[in-house]
Amino acid sequence: MSSPFLTAEWRRLIMANYVLAPELLADYLPAGTELDLFHGQCFVSLIGFYFQNVRLKGFRIPFHANFEEVNLRFYVRRILPTGEARRGVVFIRELVPLHAISIVANTLYGERYAVAPMKLLWSENDGALQTGYRWKSHGHWHSMEATSERGLVSIEPGSVQEFITEHYWGYAKKRGGRTMEYAVQHPRWQQYVLRSFSTDADFGALYGERFAPLTGREPDNVILAEGSAIAILHGQTLG
Repeated sequence: MSSPFLTAEWRRLIMANYVLAPELLADYLPAGTELDLFHGQCFVSLIGFYFQNVRLKGFRIPFHANFEEVNLRFYVRRILPTGEARRGVVFIRELVPLHAISIVANTLYGERYAVAPMKLLWSENDGALQTGYRWKSHGHWHSMEATSERGLVSIEPGSVQEFITEHYWGYAKKRGGRTMEYAVQHPRWQQYVLRSFSTDADFGALYGERFAPLTGREPDNVILAEGSAIAILHGQTLG
């Protein structure tokens, strides 16, 4: 296993999950991967969270330690010759407020980062946690917000929540049809009990017309995970 390239904490992850027709994701599949389904269902997830204490190769980068991210991702697996299945994610688009983060991720990992103004909405009122993320794209502010209990509970084995949170590899398309693979390390997460969730996001403008039907649609399920310390390892190019 390679050494960490980036270490950080991912905190207060809102994960709004939508069942989607698998054929809509065919163009995004990196070579050597296949869709990872949950009981025959294909999911995409709109995720907002907060990066904290970011370090690159052990070094803290001034003005780049803490920032928001919002991404749209789906779930894949790569079957090794041994039969082992590496379960991972592919990002359709990732938004952060910092140009340097976008440049590094796109150059080294073949990711789909873009830069947008973003706002963090964290507060505590009447014993409840308010967690929200806002981002400006295509001239409009978009948002996702959740209200939850303060206490944490375990994620049940075999649940859709476990499926969404337990993917430990990242995959991305590279030029020439090759695939970038990298490992993501973190412990099993806990989740908050949700009271309410809302989103105001134009999926068509943000991610393309094939995702436009998700605009205004209620997610099939929503998770608010506490997150943890994480490590993203150096990647390798397959093929």
